[in-house]
Amino acid sequence: MHVVLVEPEIPPNTGNISRTCAVTGTGLHLVEPLGFSLDERQLKRAGLDYWQYLKLQLHQNIDDVLSLANSKFWFFTTKGTQMYTDIKYGPDDYLVFGKETAGLPAALLATYPDRCIRVPMGREVRSLNLSNAVAIVLYEALRQQGFPDMN
Repeated sequence: MHVVLVEPEIPPNTGNISRTCAVTGTGLHLVEPLGFSLDERQLKRAGLDYWQYLKLQLHQNIDDVLSLANSKFWFFTTKGTQMYTDIKYGPDDYLVFGKETAGLPAALLATYPDRCIRVPMGREVRSLNLSNAVAIVLYEALRQQGFPDMN
């Protein structure tokens, strides 16, 4: 499995997601520009001492990620029509999340309307914290696969 963060802005969120990816053996793809430096203290602190276990790739833009051959992409957005629990995830799927303040670009969502997925939430708030949303979706995808290589 792979998690993609498109232009993440908040170091602790990315650090928490890095830790989740490290403990699950999930690849993490960061799409530039990043709202922080990879050397930032808050990022490193949130990821604790798990950085050595992280499969991290940097990409200059989302097109670099989308060009990966034979991959299935799921785009997570509050505008999605399908719930994350309705999807059948595969071991090579890419779970794509947008930046904290704006989500994924509208043009990207319009290109893949059948791949726009949501996590249900109350109507009074805008969205979940990014690291929480990633954890919820990633663990559902891994559960469907029997938690491969995890105990």
